[in-house]
Amino acid sequence: MEHKNIVATIYLKDGMAVKSPTELDDKQDVLELASVYDDSGIDKIICYDLSTDDEEHEKNILAIREINRNVQVKTAGGGNIKRLEDVKKFLYAGCVEVILNGSKPETNDLIKEASARFGSQKMLVSLATVDFLFKTKDFLKDNIHELLIMNTTLLEGLENITDIPYIVQVDEYNFDYIAKILKSESIRGISGNFLNDTGFDIMQMKSELSDLGIKMDNFEPKLSWADLKPNSHGLIPAVVQDFQTGEVLMLAYMNEESFNTTIRTGKMTYFSRSRQSLWVKGETSGHIQYVKSLTADCDFDTILAKVSQVGVACHTGAPSCFFNEIVKKEYIERNPLKVFEDVYAIIADRKEHPKEGSYTNYLFDKGLDKILKKVGEEATEIVIAAKNPDSEETKYEISDFLYHMMVLMVEKGVTWEDITSELAQR
Repeated sequence: MEHKNIVATIYLKDGMAVKSPTELDDKQDVLELASVYDDSGIDKIICYDLSTDDEEHEKNILAIREINRNVQVKTAGGGNIKRLEDVKKFLYAGCVEVILNGSKPETNDLIKEASARFGSQKMLVSLATVDFLFKTKDFLKDNIHELLIMNTTLLEGLENITDIPYIVQVDEYNFDYIAKILKSESIRGISGNFLNDTGFDIMQMKSELSDLGIKMDNFEPKLSWADLKPNSHGLIPAVVQDFQTGEVLMLAYMNEESFNTTIRTGKMTYFSRSRQSLWVKGETSGHIQYVKSLTADCDFDTILAKVSQVGVACHTGAPSCFFNEIVKKEYIERNPLKVFEDVYAIIADRKEHPKEGSYTNYLFDKGLDKILKKVGEEATEIVIAAKNPDSEETKYEISDFLYHMMVLMVEKGVTWEDITSELAQR
């Protein structure tokens, strides 16, 4: 059985997030909001485009692309869809699904066209009335993935009209009602205003629903505390690492209660040896650590926690607690991404602080056309070198090409994070 989806909605106006289609004044950074949803346990984000002209529409599409480049949670896009080209824009921006409006007359034909072009698994339809279901009953099931029901009054008798699964919009939080409807096999999940509130505890609700036997996408540990080997004080050290960069952030201790609380809430919770009590990281500072994974070592007496760190890890204000150097031996960095980032940083510094005689500054001074010419020349050199049986020349030319490409990246404001994020979603 598939797990039930908890769905948040981001309304997009002029490239920013707004509270609702009728509350447009309170604007928020789209990526910040999506990142909070991603960390807090949301399973899907619906991105609604509220644009009123083509220029604003493009801004909103770019904002959706940024979400999909930077967060792991899947997205569905909708709003301002009039033709097949509009469906394509959402999909090319990284949305896994596109929502068509069942109240619009052009939707009937567009469903068939979009499904044939992109596949029914990418198509959803939002409904506020059941009229659309009767008009499309001959072809709808073969052309869409699921329905988005915007009005809970439609639920009564809906299963007698269609066997297409659906997500239900429930705007007010009522746990008993939510648990009741999620037990239906036809309902794949819920959306609603209360889920858009970043202060709402998604993981807590998921845990309570799981306790009732409703399958949720939350942590299901393969190891329990009983499988681990705490020290004589009943504690296990936890090494905490940034899940994206691999940087070691801090070390703290967990007891059985903090271990279970961490799994239940999705927020790193430790046992304070000085206070002899539990503490949720970031509870007072806001520098929360959202769990991405917990792994025990070979002896089962240490935990490696990979987290999404909000703010900084150290109480001193430093990103990591590990900054007091004791000894250091110079070495050649061979981590590929670290090498790329280091060279990129040097090139960026040259652009910001020109150095006399620098070839890099020569390229920047000559401008974009010169940089593009060199990128093209170096690409050609790779092709020529690759015809040589000796791979040494090929390695040399690829290195030359990558350097010139990074000059282009700095010139255009493209970072390695942009590139790796783009590659990761392909």
